[in-house]
Amino acid sequence: MRIEAEYVVPLKAAAPDHALAAHLGALVETIDVTVVDGSPADVRAEHRRLFDERVRLLEPEPWPGRNGKVAGVMTGVRAARHPLVVLADDDVRYTDSSLRAVVAALGDADVVAPQNHLVPPVWHARWDTARTLVNRAFGTDYPGTFGLRRDTLLGAGGYDGDVLFENLELIRTVRAAGGAVRHLPALFVERRSPDAAHFLGQRVRQAYDDFAQPGRLAAELALLPVAVLLRRRAALLPVAAVLAAEVGRRRNGGRRVFGPTAALWAPLWLAERAVCVWLALGWRLLGGVPYAGSRLTRAATPRRVLRRRFG
Repeated sequence: MRIEAEYVVPLKAAAPDHALAAHLGALVETIDVTVVDGSPADVRAEHRRLFDERVRLLEPEPWPGRNGKVAGVMTGVRAARHPLVVLADDDVRYTDSSLRAVVAALGDADVVAPQNHLVPPVWHARWDTARTLVNRAFGTDYPGTFGLRRDTLLGAGGYDGDVLFENLELIRTVRAAGGAVRHLPALFVERRSPDAAHFLGQRVRQAYDDFAQPGRLAAELALLPVAVLLRRRAALLPVAAVLAAEVGRRRNGGRRVFGPTAALWAPLWLAERAVCVWLALGWRLLGGVPYAGSRLTRAATPRRVLRRRFG
C-alpha cells in the first residue's frame, strides 16, 4: 500500500551519491520522491542517470537568505504533490515501518521529529552519539528529518534562510505560527555516519548552534572556567557527563539502538564542546560562521521575535 505523502531530499553533493540512489530506488516503490539537487551541473547530470526514473529531480529555486539547504527544502515543499511531506537529509535511511510511523504521526501534528542514530558505529559516530545522548537526557535532540504538513509551513510564509541551525528555525517558525510540534524520541531512524573529515569540520559549527539556546550556551561557556576552579575535583565533570549520557541512553527505549558503552564517550564530547564553544564565540565576534563565501551571524531566530511576527 502506497504512502500518501511526499519524500523530499534537499541535496548538495560534491560527487555522485550512489548510496542515496539505491535508497531512493527502494523508497519510490511506496512513496513519491522529490530530490532538490543543488549539486554542481556535472554531478546533477550523473544523478539523473543514477536515480530511478520515478524519482523527480528539481533544481533549487531562489529563496531569501544564504543557507542553501533552506532553499532546497522550500523548493521541495512548494512542489510537493501531497499535503504531507517527509523532509530528509541525504544521509537519512528510513525503513518502510519508520516512514509510515512518521506520516501517521502527522494526524495530530504539524511537524513530527523522530530520533536519528548513527550507523555504522565508527569511532567518530560514537563520539557524536554522546552528544545525542546528552541531548536526550536534558531535553530534545534535533534530527536530520521531519514529518511536515505542507500547508502549515507555506501558510507561515516558509522559514528564514539566513540562519545556521535551520532545523530549529523550522520548528520554531511552525510553533510560533500556531502549529503543533511532536517529538518522537522512541521512533529511531538511521543516519549514515559521515566520514572523519566531515565530522571534524563540523565541531565548531555545531557549537555555534548554541547561540540559538542562550541557557545552554552559558552552561557550555562555563565548562572551562569551572574545570579550572575545581582543579583536582575537575574529574567530577566527565563522571557527570557519563551519567547524563546514560540517562539519555535509557530514555524512551534508547537501549534498542545505543550500545552499552555509548555513554562512555561523553567525556570526549564534553571536552570538545568546552573548547569549541569558545572558538564559536570567536567566530561570533568576527561576524559569524564562514558560509559559502560570506558569514552567517544568527544560529536561529529568537522565539520572542517569531511570536511577535505571528502575533
